[in-house]
Amino acid sequence: MNTGSFPPSRRRGLLVHGIIIALLAALSVWAFLNLARAPVGPTIILYLLVILAALPPLPFFSYRAFSLLRADYVLDRDSLAFTWGLRVEDIPLTDIEWIRPASDLSTPLRPPTFSLPGSILGVTLHPDLGTVEFIASTRHDLLLVATARRTYAISPEDAASFLATFRRATELGSLLPAEAISQYPSFLLARAWDNLAARFLWLSGLLLNLGLVVWVFFLIPSVSRVTLGFDPTGAPLDAVPSVRLILLPLLSASLFTAGVITGLYFYRDEKYRPLALLVWASSALTSLLFLLAVLFIVTTPI
Repeated sequence: MNTGSFPPSRRRGLLVHGIIIALLAALSVWAFLNLARAPVGPTIILYLLVILAALPPLPFFSYRAFSLLRADYVLDRDSLAFTWGLRVEDIPLTDIEWIRPASDLSTPLRPPTFSLPGSILGVTLHPDLGTVEFIASTRHDLLLVATARRTYAISPEDAASFLATFRRATELGSLLPAEAISQYPSFLLARAWDNLAARFLWLSGLLLNLGLVVWVFFLIPSVSRVTLGFDPTGAPLDAVPSVRLILLPLLSASLFTAGVITGLYFYRDEKYRPLALLVWASSALTSLLFLLAVLFIVTTPI
């Protein structure tokens, strides 16, 4: 019997997300570079607003692209498993009532709000099916997987082969009783939060970054000019307006956020949890180093 992996269509979704990520990254880098060179005035506020608009969505779309790249539907004689980033659903085959194309519905299925190609994710309500959770990459050729708890909308690229394999699996019957698993990103966050070391590192990094932001905003009006580096001879570089210090909390917060997300990915697997804690410790330490960098900058004579 041909059981195994039936991945979703990825090409279009990765292209769309890749374009969005490239645009956001280019805007962020452009604004950072110009903020570092801009004279004091309204242009600094403009570049800062561009950074605040382009940088926060970058981890979100990067996570969506990574999730699509690793997404898979795995079917065997015991269970049907969906893996989509930090979202994992493993359904025993005996819990599945039926699987059929969404095109068979008399009332069209409405996709979640703000869906993009490659990330049709979220929950909607259907008058006949009730709650429907989308774990799909495309709105076309959807398959509906009905269980007693809810219905799932999925999009294996080879839907016909998937359906044929499911029919053969149900005819042959289950070899071993499977355990239902349902894991959401929020569950993983809660599980990590229950870890005392993880909670301490998260709060430490958060407080360090908040303290850095507050301190820099208090420093900017009281310090007119600062130097942000040294030349090859070890002499301080030419002084620049102190408003450039705003670059440091922005970089610190970006690195800390990336570290938290990366650590969560490793924390999913128990054997990699020490690595997740190491990543979070490194993120908190990096935030502390940025705080010390600001202290060193403002105490360095110009």
